[in-house]
Amino acid sequence: MTINESIIVEMNPWWKGRFVVEYKEREIYPTLKKYMNTKQIIGLTGLRRVGKTTLMLKLAMDEIESGKIDPLNVLYFSFDDMRNGNITEMINLYESMTEKNIRKGKFLFLFDEIQKLEGWENQLKTVYDLYKNNVKIIISGSESLFIRKKTKESLAGRIFEFRIKRLSFPEFLKFKDFAPKHKTIYRKELSSMFRKYIKTYGFPELIDVEDREIITKYIKEGITEKIIYKDIPSFFSVRDPTILESLLSIFMEEPGQITDFIELSKELGISRQTVSQYVRYLEDSFLLKKLYNYSRSRRKAERKLKKYYPEIISPRLVFSDDALSKSKVLEYLVVIESDAEFFWRDAYKNEVDMIINGKKPIPVEIKYGKIETRGLLAFMKKFSIKTGFIVTAEKEDIIRTENMEINIIPVWKFLTER
Repeated sequence: MTINESIIVEMNPWWKGRFVVEYKEREIYPTLKKYMNTKQIIGLTGLRRVGKTTLMLKLAMDEIESGKIDPLNVLYFSFDDMRNGNITEMINLYESMTEKNIRKGKFLFLFDEIQKLEGWENQLKTVYDLYKNNVKIIISGSESLFIRKKTKESLAGRIFEFRIKRLSFPEFLKFKDFAPKHKTIYRKELSSMFRKYIKTYGFPELIDVEDREIITKYIKEGITEKIIYKDIPSFFSVRDPTILESLLSIFMEEPGQITDFIELSKELGISRQTVSQYVRYLEDSFLLKKLYNYSRSRRKAERKLKKYYPEIISPRLVFSDDALSKSKVLEYLVVIESDAEFFWRDAYKNEVDMIINGKKPIPVEIKYGKIETRGLLAFMKKFSIKTGFIVTAEKEDIIRTENMEINIIPVWKFLTER
């Protein structure tokens, strides 16, 4: 595909008339809007289909509707399947078409999927350095790779990165126009909504979809396979993407396992070094999340055992009714949505599922069935913590012992009140 006038016009419908973005409130939007007043580039990263383009367009339409910018001064372009494009040539074509001079006035450029463009960092740097006083730039990419690895030098100080995540449970409720004032009264409905939320995986396009076949196909063909077979190989030398897919499948079926790279290498028939590289590729592509074994010393935590959770769990588990599957799904979802960085396990095999780190660590156990407090109490005693949590599917209670308090709280309440 080559850049031409018809493609540019098609991508910028607001040039011809009012354009309405199908948008519902996202938690990150006020933060993004605040950064519109800075000169730096705004970089949006995240999984495919999480709503990066919608947020881009919403920012642009707000600028237009507030009268801050002329619609013709807003240029959007998607570089998907445009590996050999040239940003400067496109801008020159834009100026010719609109009879604009971007050295005069205020402009907004939106570059979608920019990491697909060969040499995009240096091209973008040139545009930014030449026109930063007149042009605000927003870029997006489906991988963290394009920000974390390629811009440290070329775009240092020129860009702010924001990770766009899937819908949180509170965002899901807003998308469904469900906002009860008294949550305790609506606990049955909130519990039901949470079960529906699980099946959406937090993807906006799955909000009103409940069919297992459609959801499974969306996750497999629309997300994981595109990243495994298209995105990652475009950045790294992956000899056999099917092995990468097999590795991801292991984590999708067994979330939260303490990973032995040697055992994985034997299971997959590849070297330990290759397993380590592939795991890093999955992390960089937002398909895998690593938790460190908690320690007050970050250096010690780096050396200890690590747990891995998939960002997308197996649809087989999501649609299974057995207790083990439901337990895995509950743990995965709470860990992923809570942005936890740590779990905890000691030499005596006491364990806590996740530790939310702050001024004081908050230990959280996740239990679908039987309530157990041994690991939680061991952590609380060791680190002099007075309050801990057990997140459950439905149960709610408080356990007080030895001047410590354990709050047993249903998952829908934990996720909406954090």
